[in-house]
Amino acid sequence: MSQFINKREDVVTEAIDGVLALSGGALTRLNGYPHIRVVLRSDWDKSRVAIVSGGGSGHEPAHVGFVGKGMLTAAVCGDVFASPSVDAVLAGILAVTGPAGCLLIVKNYTGDRLNFGLAAERARAFGLNVSMVIVGDDIALPDLPQARGVAGTLFVHKIAGALAERGADLDAVTAAAKHVIAGTRSIGMSLDTCRVPGSPKEDRIPEGKAELGLGIHGEAGVEQIDFAGARGSVATIAERLAAVMGEGPHVALINNLGGTSVVEMSVLAHDLLASSVGARITHAVGPAPLMTSLDMQGFSISVFAANAAELALLKTPVPMAAWPGVSEVRSIAVVPMPDGLTPIMPMPSNHAVTRAFLLNCCDVLIAAEQDLNALDAKSGDGDTGSTLAGAARALISAMDRLPLSDHTQLLRAIGQELSQTMGGSSGVLLAIFFAAAGDGASSGLPMREALRAGLARMQEIGGAHVGDRTMVDALAPALEALAESMAAAAAAARKGANYTATLTRAKAGRAAYINARQLEGHIDPGAEAVARLFEHLAA
Repeated sequence: MSQFINKREDVVTEAIDGVLALSGGALTRLNGYPHIRVVLRSDWDKSRVAIVSGGGSGHEPAHVGFVGKGMLTAAVCGDVFASPSVDAVLAGILAVTGPAGCLLIVKNYTGDRLNFGLAAERARAFGLNVSMVIVGDDIALPDLPQARGVAGTLFVHKIAGALAERGADLDAVTAAAKHVIAGTRSIGMSLDTCRVPGSPKEDRIPEGKAELGLGIHGEAGVEQIDFAGARGSVATIAERLAAVMGEGPHVALINNLGGTSVVEMSVLAHDLLASSVGARITHAVGPAPLMTSLDMQGFSISVFAANAAELALLKTPVPMAAWPGVSEVRSIAVVPMPDGLTPIMPMPSNHAVTRAFLLNCCDVLIAAEQDLNALDAKSGDGDTGSTLAGAARALISAMDRLPLSDHTQLLRAIGQELSQTMGGSSGVLLAIFFAAAGDGASSGLPMREALRAGLARMQEIGGAHVGDRTMVDALAPALEALAESMAAAAAAARKGANYTATLTRAKAGRAAYINARQLEGHIDPGAEAVARLFEHLAA
């Protein structure tokens, strides 16, 4: 797969300059390109303790994104996943260190430890007061003599940076950083490896597996486990964290490793708070991409048992957009629905034949979910199957509330249920269809004619006609042929659905935005759903 880069060797410098140009003047850099890449606070006057960190690039927004008032004074950037040189680190130290001294915050990797350590020794030879702390928060490999430094490093950046900004001396800032390091634990999980710019992607994690405890440079984790969804993944992470967490309140840092969608991260946050360690988490940072591994589809959780003073330092506002702030975990507030939107359902009643018929229809749509999604992916956004299956599941859940013995009221109740539970335009249109069919039945129309009245109203409001490449292409001929038999209706629905595959222009629905080449040969998913439903009923 292609990437939005120019030349591999220019990725880091171009990325840094992109950030600098849009920083509003808040950031600057040393004139050392391409070998020395050091980003500095533009307002720094050396009157306080300088906080310097860095390492290999590819973890954005770390570390450049956290340079600013209240966090880092400077970030020293190496190549992707490669430690910066001793000279680059020394240049950063010399550029920002004044009489108050400098604290180096280093993640526990051999290259970083050696290069930052030697740079610190050379800086001391210049007469500068430099101390260094090493972060090793990763608990994935318990037998490793020195744990890796991962996303928990950001707790150290924030607390040390806030203390330094308040004017604390180097000893106090260093002691605080060491206390944070001692109390921070992290572990991550991913479904895929990352793509290093300009290099082939390693396909190490097979489909259906997740890798637990892999490093932020794509290093292999402690083990590959069966993927068990978001809840199961968080449960595994929580089990490992619970073994090393103390009692009392903790702050959790919920980190996106780079390629996980926002909605997935929100689900993971939800599951974390509901997990075995959720009751101990009182505050959270994120979910957000904080210390990433390029585009890795994974996440990590870091926990820190902050005392009141440390929590206050974490909450201190900073101007950098990359830092999402600290949120207090609270119970979800729920307010009643506005007047007029609370559904007024008719009295429920049972009718065994109708119940079996509806359950049968719902089962058909649920079974077709993946096939319909695959069809929709060719002409839409790939969710038609999930939308219909979700509506079917909701209808099954509502079965005991439906007036099954009164078909007029039942049609209206189904319309009302779909209007609340089925998303997208298809949900609205089907709600209109069933509500109008119920109105037709209440005026004395037989069922077939009532359904045709519902179709007419749906077409009137939705604007779709036969030949527009929608579910109408299957539904209209099916209802017409229903006067003859269910088998005739099924055949008509199938013919109409197959016809949509010959239409290279859609006049309604999302497929209207798709070019002819993508539409040709693919049945409209809504029409396919109608055809499958009638075929099943006719069998």
